[in-house]
Amino acid sequence: MRERRCSLCGVAEEQPPEAAYFFLKDASSMKPNRLLLLPRSHDYDGRLPLSKMPLKARLELWHAAIKHAQELWGDDWGVAVNGDEVRTQCHSHFHIGKLLKGVEYGKPLTVKGPEQFPVPMDGTGFWVHKHGNRMHVHTGEQRAETVLLR
Repeated sequence: MRERRCSLCGVAEEQPPEAAYFFLKDASSMKPNRLLLLPRSHDYDGRLPLSKMPLKARLELWHAAIKHAQELWGDDWGVAVNGDEVRTQCHSHFHIGKLLKGVEYGKPLTVKGPEQFPVPMDGTGFWVHKHGNRMHVHTGEQRAETVLLR
């Protein structure tokens, strides 16, 4: 856990054992407005982290991420999960931030909530945000976090 890519694993170990997840300010000075949400468990580390999570745990994380994002950024929130190729940390985590203006592109999936979010099985990440009374899910991304304010 001394390696940089394992630093979030070390932080997870410091959390109370009963905690299912925790929030952490992004340590990068280049991302002062960014927050991370991490599961305490290491069971979801490595490739395809979302596919390793039981549905209940995954939904709990998504609901917590979205609720906290709304508290911080109102309707301008975004939550992103980077793909396997660009993830710099081995511990699974979600990026929470303010959605940049004008980043809406492509043909996003329109859903009611996290229960309808896809689980990428190809190593890509994705990002979600509020869109009217629904949410947009943008899939097929590697570096999904770039749509969020640094």
